[in-house]
Amino acid sequence: MTNPFSFDFSNIKGDFLGGLTAGIVALPLALAFGDQTALGPMAGLYGAIAIAILAAMFGGTATQVSGPTAPMTVVSASVISSSIIETGAGSVQEALPLILATFFIAGALEVFFGIIKLGRYIKYIPYPVVSGFMSGIGVIIIITQLFPLLGYDAGKDAQLVNERKPQAEEQILEGIIREEEQDGVFKGVMDGAVILETGERFKEVTSADIEDKAQRLVRRQSKKTVGVFQLFTRPFSTPNGINWMNFLLAMATIGIIYGFKRITKILPSSLVALVIISVGAYFFMAPGTVPVIGEVEQGLPMIQLSFFAAMFDLGNLGIILKFGATLAALGAIDSLLTSVVADNITKTKHDPNQELIGQGIGNMGAAFIAGLPGAGATMRTVINVESGGKTKISGMIAGVFLLAVLLGLSGIVQFIPKAVLAGILLTVGIGIIDYKGFRHLRSVPVGDAVVRCWWFSS
Repeated sequence: MTNPFSFDFSNIKGDFLGGLTAGIVALPLALAFGDQTALGPMAGLYGAIAIAILAAMFGGTATQVSGPTAPMTVVSASVISSSIIETGAGSVQEALPLILATFFIAGALEVFFGIIKLGRYIKYIPYPVVSGFMSGIGVIIIITQLFPLLGYDAGKDAQLVNERKPQAEEQILEGIIREEEQDGVFKGVMDGAVILETGERFKEVTSADIEDKAQRLVRRQSKKTVGVFQLFTRPFSTPNGINWMNFLLAMATIGIIYGFKRITKILPSSLVALVIISVGAYFFMAPGTVPVIGEVEQGLPMIQLSFFAAMFDLGNLGIILKFGATLAALGAIDSLLTSVVADNITKTKHDPNQELIGQGIGNMGAAFIAGLPGAGATMRTVINVESGGKTKISGMIAGVFLLAVLLGLSGIVQFIPKAVLAGILLTVGIGIIDYKGFRHLRSVPVGDAVVRCWWFSS
C-alpha cells in the first residue's frame, strides 16, 4: 500500500490548476446534492470538503477527486428518511446521531474492505449490473426533482396538511411517550398517574406544533420517489401549486448548462448557470418570489460527537449496520470504477485497497462535521486530469478551495434559488443514464451470461 504522507511537488502548478478547476465544478454539485436530502445544501458542501481532502491524502488513486455523488446521495437520502421513521423522530435534528452513526460506520466498513483487500474484486462486477444501477439512480434523481422544478411546496398545500394532522398528533404523542420511557417514567408499568402526566404534556402541544409536524410529514413524502407519484397531480390541481417563475429559472438553468458547453468548456457550465441565475434572481426579483436555500451556518462546521452514543445503542445497531453496509458497498464500487477511468486516462495503475481506505477515512471525517458521504467522482476526476492534475495534491486542493468558499462566501449561499439546484440535478440525472447500454439491449442474446465489466467499457 502507498504511503499517504508522501507528497510529490514536481507538478505543483498542474496540480493547483487541476484541483482548483475540479473544486469549482464540485461547488454547485455539492450544494445540489445536499439540497436533495433533508440535511440541506451545506451538508453537501461539508461532505465535499472532508472527503476531497482526506480521500486524496489517504487514497490510492493519484488523480482522484472525491465528494458526494449522485448514487451516494440517493442512498443517503433514503438512509436519512428511514432513520427518522425508525426512530420516530420529529425532526432531522433528533435523528441526526443515528444518521451520522450510519455514515461513520459506512466509512469504517470501507476501511475494513481495504484492509482485507477486497478492492481487487471490482473487475468482476458485470457491466449490465453497473449500467442498470446507474441508470436507475438517474431516473430517481429526475423524478424527485419534478416538484422542485415546478416550485411546488407540499408543506403549503392546505388540503394535504389538514389530512396529515391526525397522523401528526399521533406521532407527537408517540414522541412524548418515548421521551418518558427514556426518562424512566413508565418503569415498565402504565399506571393512572403516568397516563395523566402524559395527557397533561400532550395538552401543552399547540395547534401550531401540529401544523408544523404535518407540514414536515407531507414535505418528507413529496421528496420520495413513491411520494412524487402519489402526489403527482397536486401541483396542477392546487391553487398556486406551480410557481411559474421558479419553473422558468429552472429551465433557464438547464438551458445555460447545455448551451454554455457548446460555446466553451473553460468554465464549468453548471457553475456559470449557478452564478448567472442566482445573481439575476437576487437583483431583479422581489424576496419571496421563488424559494431559496435560506439562512445557513457560517464559518467552520461544528464537530459532531453525539453519534458515538447511537453506535453503542443495541436497539439501533441493526439499522446502522444495514444502511452502513449498503453505503459502504456502493461507495467502494463507485470509487473504484472512477479509479479505473483515471487509470485509463493517465496510463497509471491505482492501488484499489489503499483507495478504499482513503474513501473510508474521508466518509468517517465527513460524519464528524455532519457532511454527506461520498465517493470518487468521475466527472471531477476527469476534469482534474485534463486541467493538469497528476498527484494527490490536486484532489486535496479541490477540498481546500471548497473550504475557502465556505469560510468566505457561505453567507451568499442562502440567496441561491432552489430552482437552480433542481436544474443542475436534473441534468446530472439525465447525464448518468446509460443510453449506450440500452441501445445494445436488443443485440444481447436471451440467456447469454454477460460478463463484460465496466472495467472494459471505461
